[in-house]
Amino acid sequence: MTCGAAPRSRCGADRLLPPLSEVIARHGLAARKSLGQHFLLDATLCARIAALAAPLDGRRVLEVGPGPGGLTRALLDGPAAEVVAVELDRRAIAALEELSAAHPGRLRIIEGDALRIDAESLLSAPRKIVANLPYNVGTPLLIGWLRQAHLFESLTLMFQQEVAERIVAAPDTEHYGRLAVLSQFRCQCRMALRLPPGAFAPPPKVWSAIVHLVPHAEAPEPALLAALEKVTAAAFGQRRKMLRSSLKSLGEAEALLRQAGLDGTRRAETLSVAEFETLARLLLARGG
Repeated sequence: MTCGAAPRSRCGADRLLPPLSEVIARHGLAARKSLGQHFLLDATLCARIAALAAPLDGRRVLEVGPGPGGLTRALLDGPAAEVVAVELDRRAIAALEELSAAHPGRLRIIEGDALRIDAESLLSAPRKIVANLPYNVGTPLLIGWLRQAHLFESLTLMFQQEVAERIVAAPDTEHYGRLAVLSQFRCQCRMALRLPPGAFAPPPKVWSAIVHLVPHAEAPEPALLAALEKVTAAAFGQRRKMLRSSLKSLGEAEALLRQAGLDGTRRAETLSVAEFETLARLLLARGG
């Protein structure tokens, strides 16, 4: 997903930037389905998304998939020290370079795949992520960032609404699953804003939503997170089965559940994040 933008920038003495529609036409930036692109043309919505990430004073912001640079403009209109925009679509680079020229020293453009970047080496602290993520890579990007969530003050991310609901879901509800457990284990997660299909051009078939994630102060050791990933993959890989069956791939499932004080007849979607953490710690303790 890519935001639109206001035609006016706060950079310099009343510097004017062209409307997003003109940028898209001039650079041949018609949205590509293969890249999961849908452009958000409403400057007010872009400003709201940037505001959800506040405070940005002195922060370095990672943006993924900026497209023609609408959300980028909204971020640069604020007090962020620097915006680092990672863009895979080469067509958008020239448009972003024009924006960089309008904001000397505050916008750095990286042409490449966000799944392959090293955020720690790319941005110095304090760091935040603010991005309208392409539909086709949103979940794998989030999983990668959760593994290094301690690097960021917050993550303000747009997903398809169904994915957003899976991130913030409570136990024993329709959308609760592995993504909720991993996200909530590492972060405080809240649904911050919902957007209808008509807000985008071209309109997607589904609603979208912004999730705001704030990493917990204490970062777990990587081995514990890896164990939690293993436990949740097994538990939700066969979510209709009882835990004593779905966790068999971990070895000695009944003993593991007994140690955790959990009834083996329960199903994965009924366990709290804390109960999954207990299972992960026990698995790690036995070298699993």
